Amino acid sequence: MTVDSLPRTSAVPQWFAELFAHRRWIRRTKPFPHVYAQDVFVPEFYQRLADQLAQVRRERPAEFGSVGEGYSASGMPLGALRDGPLAIFTSREWHDLITGVAGVTATGDMEGSSHHHPPDSPYGWPHNDLNPAWFSGETPGPDEVRLPNPTVATKTGDRAAGVPARETVRAVAVLFYLGNPGWQQGDGGETALYDHLGDGTTPPFLVPPLDNSLLLFEVTPRTWHTFAGNNARERNSLVMWAHRTKDAATQRWGEDRIEYW
Repeated sequence: MTVDSLPRTSAVPQWFAELFAHRRWIRRTKPFPHVYAQDVFVPEFYQRLADQLAQVRRERPAEFGSVGEGYSASGMPLGALRDGPLAIFTSREWHDLITGVAGVTATGDMEGSSHHHPPDSPYGWPHNDLNPAWFSGETPGPDEVRLPNPTVATKTGDRAAGVPARETVRAVAVLFYLGNPGWQQGDGGETALYDHLGDGTTPPFLVPPLDNSLLLFEVTPRTWHTFAGNNARERNSLVMWAHRTKDAATQRWGEDRIEYW
């Protein structure tokens, strides 16, 4: 386990840098390489993030839907949360920060959503996130972020004839935990990380859903993780992915390692 400084560059605007409480995050090597940080943002900005999510859930409940077939969480796409402080997670500054920490050359394409697990949600199933994602149009420019377009099915690429789209592969995963005040050991709802998928006798490494904390990792064939369930209270987070080109993923892992939907 090591403690790394976040990338420092003159290209990072002052407004962005001032949102962070500190610039030292923990890099862990087990059960697979990942980065963990607590107190990510200064308290005032964190509270604005949590308040916006709570307000949206209160005022726009009909816009929250299942985040996946058979998955216990409901959520709203990050693209629908860009009117307020939560827009930071779809900014180019954030994209470049998380891909820089992971050491990944990414396309500028981002997807993600809020995740809300009600109390007593079931344990999930281990998965590695090495999945394809389709985005419309050309590759984003150096100052752009491209979000999913409803004219292109993000998971499959299905679209009308003549609509251009690019196949990418998830490259960096981030879970940011918020809206879980007072979480304590034993409350459940952690994120479980696995060294391997064996006989089930080795317990997973559990990441607690502490408010204003973050889990980040490069997506590989071995980044097995899941929602640990058994939560005594609701569990909230934002889950997001940056992407690399399909060619880059194939060259590194082999196309047979990509998990198609």
